[in-house]
Amino acid sequence: MGQDADVIIIGAGLAGLVAATEAVEAGARVIVLDQESPANLGAQAFWSLGGLFMVDTPEQRRLGVRDSVDLAWADWQGAAGFDREEDHWPRQWARAYVEFAAGEKRAWLRAMGHRIFPVVGWAERGGIDAGHHGNSVPRFHLTWGTGPGVVEIFAKRARAQEATGRLRLAFRHRVDGLIIEGGACVGVTGARLADDPAPRGQSTNRTEIGAFALRAAAVIVCSGGIGGNLDLVRRNWPARLGPAPAQMVRGVPAHVDGRMIGISEAAGANTINTDRMWHYTEGLRNWNPIWPGHGIRILPGPSSMWFDARGQRLPAPNYPGYDSLGTLRHILSTGHDYSWFILTQSIIKKEFALSGSEQNPDLTGRNWRLIAQRAFGRKATAPVEAFKEKGADFAVANSLPELVAKMNAIAGNDLLQLAPIEAQIKDRDRQLQNGFTKDQQVMGIHNFRRYLGDRLIRTAKPHAILDPAQGPLIAVKLNILTRKTLGGLETDLGGRCFRHAEGPGQEVMPGLYAAGEVAGFGGGGLHGYRALEGTFLGGCLFSGLAAGRCAARDVL
Repeated sequence: MGQDADVIIIGAGLAGLVAATEAVEAGARVIVLDQESPANLGAQAFWSLGGLFMVDTPEQRRLGVRDSVDLAWADWQGAAGFDREEDHWPRQWARAYVEFAAGEKRAWLRAMGHRIFPVVGWAERGGIDAGHHGNSVPRFHLTWGTGPGVVEIFAKRARAQEATGRLRLAFRHRVDGLIIEGGACVGVTGARLADDPAPRGQSTNRTEIGAFALRAAAVIVCSGGIGGNLDLVRRNWPARLGPAPAQMVRGVPAHVDGRMIGISEAAGANTINTDRMWHYTEGLRNWNPIWPGHGIRILPGPSSMWFDARGQRLPAPNYPGYDSLGTLRHILSTGHDYSWFILTQSIIKKEFALSGSEQNPDLTGRNWRLIAQRAFGRKATAPVEAFKEKGADFAVANSLPELVAKMNAIAGNDLLQLAPIEAQIKDRDRQLQNGFTKDQQVMGIHNFRRYLGDRLIRTAKPHAILDPAQGPLIAVKLNILTRKTLGGLETDLGGRCFRHAEGPGQEVMPGLYAAGEVAGFGGGGLHGYRALEGTFLGGCLFSGLAAGRCAARDVL
């Protein structure tokens, strides 16, 4: 039977767009299939803040940051904690990615029009000591234009290639199976779905109006992870993090459903590290949701005081911005699946950002006038102030007794008691009477303000939480928010999938490739157990590039 294309790509998200455009540029004829509508081109990446992990960049050097491949690789290994036999390929992917982040990545993107916001962020500052989890230096390079600014580069390339006839974008095509002949993947089958005018991110219909079967020499799976499928998240939840939360909010649209992982497994592909995942502890119920259970993550600065559901301050190093999974594990160990920030208006104004392109109109819209407003006045950004006013998880009060009463009303219980909360806040506030302190969180605040980027836009001047001049007081109920899948289809460095087999030895499954989150962002889990942030979009870029180029070489 003849081929409909040289390469078929499943998924029109960022990894799929990169793989498609690279394969076409290498000379291949490509079809991209996606179950969603054209409005969702770029998929999950569109909603992101657009942060990219890069190493030893001009942006870092201008801010006095000294970085290197050796330092970044040491940080990566400390975060990843590779400790399994199946980490062979993920470890190789990780090393290759760190070198990419220090080498080709910035210039490759810049040549296509990508630009970076000049202040480099310092995410996931880490845990206990220099040999453990965390970024030693700021590496979070924010895209000028956020997630849409990344997507538009490759969407523009794809549309130009589509006009030449070398690339076909086929939306509302849901893949339900892989065609396997002689042990090789030679195509896909599935259902054509009815058109749906729903705006980007909203759920679409699953009405079947026909079937399709397409054949190609290579099939690249770029279908994303499982974060929108709470049942699948709970099924894969690792015991090491504690019990799976009873309540979670979704940080990704419902179409991030994990279907293709199961379909690929059924066809013979091997998956690894399915118990590794990345979820956040600072999730908010969106007052203006786009998808079901839509959650938004707070990207906090270091100053908010963090309490568990019973009002006990979280122990070191579980402070805002330090160790996402360590904090998640601690929160779940308390027997509850939520926690609290207590802060002031001065802190929320300087330190609160919300993850998501739609929550940052100044950065997404490339509007310097709006960005300048972050530095003036008493108010936070308009989206943050809207959450403070309308969000179900926010309480605002002029006194601590009033605030604690409102917190209990939000939680629907009486777990919080005024006296111990007040005592803990006063203990912390006393530590600000000198320029030195024994409070590790306050030490961290002083340290972060030594970095120009944090002092300018991300870290408030240290002050007493109970100082009326800094008020009003604010409390935020924090929910667990699903986000990323860190395990998936196992691949070699070209994105070629391995066949599932019992016992030792690995065998490539001819014709089948994977890239992006469905492959744990490369190899079946290049992040290991933890991520250094800014590595998710970058993982889609790197694995999509590798798979697209490799598939084209293999079939042409």
